Amino acid sequence: MKYNVTINETLARTLQVEADSQRDAESAISRLYYNNGIVLSADDYVSTEITVDKNQPYYKSPSLDFTLIQGDCNDTLSKFSFGFDMVFADPPYFLSSGGISCQSGKVVCVDKGDWDKTKTPQEMDAFNLRWLTSVRAHMKDNATIWISGTYHNIFSVQQQLIRLGFKILNVVTWAKTNPPPNISCRYFTYSTEFIIWARKLAKVPHYFNYDLMKKLNGDKQMTDVWHLPAIARWEKSCGKHPTQKPLGLLARIIEASTKPDAWILDPFSGSATTGTAANLLGRKYLGLEIDEKYLAMSRARREEIEHADIRADYVNRLAKSGSILPPDDLFVHEADLDYGKIPWLEE
Repeated sequence: MKYNVTINETLARTLQVEADSQRDAESAISRLYYNNGIVLSADDYVSTEITVDKNQPYYKSPSLDFTLIQGDCNDTLSKFSFGFDMVFADPPYFLSSGGISCQSGKVVCVDKGDWDKTKTPQEMDAFNLRWLTSVRAHMKDNATIWISGTYHNIFSVQQQLIRLGFKILNVVTWAKTNPPPNISCRYFTYSTEFIIWARKLAKVPHYFNYDLMKKLNGDKQMTDVWHLPAIARWEKSCGKHPTQKPLGLLARIIEASTKPDAWILDPFSGSATTGTAANLLGRKYLGLEIDEKYLAMSRARREEIEHADIRADYVNRLAKSGSILPPDDLFVHEADLDYGKIPWLEE
C-alpha cells in the first residue's frame, strides 16, 4: 500500500507590541510579519504533527469498478463531489447489550463490537441524521436508498428519512428461511429484518425494474415480504463479518433499483457484500469502511471473483436460489472491462 503522509511543523515566537486593543495588536504584528519584519527559523520550532491520509483508495479493482476507501463515511464523503445512482446502507443496529444467541449449535454473545453498543434514543437519532445527511448530498436526484435494520434502529432511521425530505417507497420484511433458534424459549423466534427503500426527492421518479421482479416471482407481482435465507457457508470463503448480508439479498436489491453500469455507494461497507453483488451484476461500487480487517476481507472477496470459475459459480448459485435470472438471460460484467478513471479520484 502507498500512503500520503503530511508533515506539519509548527514554529512560534512571542513578541510584545503596544496597541490600544487586541485587534490593533494583531494587525500590527500581521503587518510586520507579512512585510518580512519577522523571520521564523528552526530556533522557533515548537512541534511536529504527522498525519496519514486514510481517505485515499485502500483498493481499486483492475477494471476500476470496485473501490474501497478507509475512513468514516461522513468525513470521507465531505471530500469529493459525485452523485450515486443507488445507496445500500447497513448501519449499526445498536443491539449489542450483552444478549445471547445460537450459532452453529453453540450459545454465543450477540455483541458485535463497540460500534454497535446500545445508544440513547437521542444519540441514535443524531447518528442517523448525520450519516443520512452526508449520503443524501451524494445521491442523484432520481437515486434511491436501501437501509437495513431491526426494531432496535429502524424507527429512528425512518424518522430521519422523513425529516430530510426522502419519500419512503416500501418497507421490505426479510423473512429468513433459516433463522437461529430462540434459546431462551421466552419469545417468538427472531426471524426477520426490515429494509427501508426510499427515494431522494418526493417528486422525482425513481427506477424500478418491475418486470424483472415479477418474472423472478413466477410472473406474479413481488410483495414486500421476501423469503430468503441468511448468509450461506460458501459466502464465508474469505472470512465472516458479524453482520454480513447474503449475496442473494443484495442481488435482488441491486437488480430491482438500478440499471447496468450504475454507481452504487455503501457507507458502511463491512465485508463488501454490496460491492461483490454489484460487480457480479455489472454495476460499479464505492465502499467506505473504517476497520482494516474488513477492508482486507473485502479486497479478498473482490479478487476472488477475478477468477472466471468462481465468478460463474457464484452467478449460478444466485440463479439457482431465484435471486437473479439464469446466466443466459443476465447481463454479467466482464472482469477486463475498463471503465476509465474513477470520477472522484485522481489517477
